[in-house]
Amino acid sequence: MPQLAKSERDQVTRPAATKPAAERILHAAKVLFSESGFENTSTMSIARQAQTSESQIVKHFGTKEGLLEAIFEDGWKHIAQAFGAIEYLPSPSSKLQGLVGLILTKLEEDDQLKQLFLLEGRRVRREGRMILMTQGFLQLVKTADSLLKEMRDLGQLRSDLNLEGIRSALIGMLEGLLRDRMLANRIPYSASFNAEDIRKLFLHVLNSFSVTMEPPPLSQSKPA
Repeated sequence: MPQLAKSERDQVTRPAATKPAAERILHAAKVLFSESGFENTSTMSIARQAQTSESQIVKHFGTKEGLLEAIFEDGWKHIAQAFGAIEYLPSPSSKLQGLVGLILTKLEEDDQLKQLFLLEGRRVRREGRMILMTQGFLQLVKTADSLLKEMRDLGQLRSDLNLEGIRSALIGMLEGLLRDRMLANRIPYSASFNAEDIRKLFLHVLNSFSVTMEPPPLSQSKPA
């Protein structure tokens, strides 16, 4: 696919001037952060791309960190709008798998958001906190915890394993798989698995936390 000239690319990525300033800033920052990285993007370049002033960034988002957080919050809001679909699934395990599938699908549809989640979200900023910890992300964590607890209450998960530890292991695995897959698209790096492979791996690991039905002792076994 031929590369667009800078002027042509700007026409594609620059938001329409008729949109509200906050929306234009959000769109411009998302594009520039994903292209150049958070640290390498200035508020001046964001304002220029959004056809507004730096004072409007301060007015609507406070700081550059606040702007990145707003991008994440907006991204999780759109993902969360689809969470209702998993309520129709029959079991907490299938709901958890459906939740993962939904997130994978949404991130595949928005490559810029995926890059920011994976490359910028876990860094601790000057304000002393990780930008990823938005209300949308914390709601995802709460939903996962609730489903895992339901599985535990139904006797489907081992009682000797900490539920929050299970949740962190599953989320960390997903992030690692997605990050490696993204890196493979950027540099020579071996990560040839696809989204379906990630779903299968998630199910396999989830099953590894499940209760294993032990055979009854020989003394209780019925004679043949």
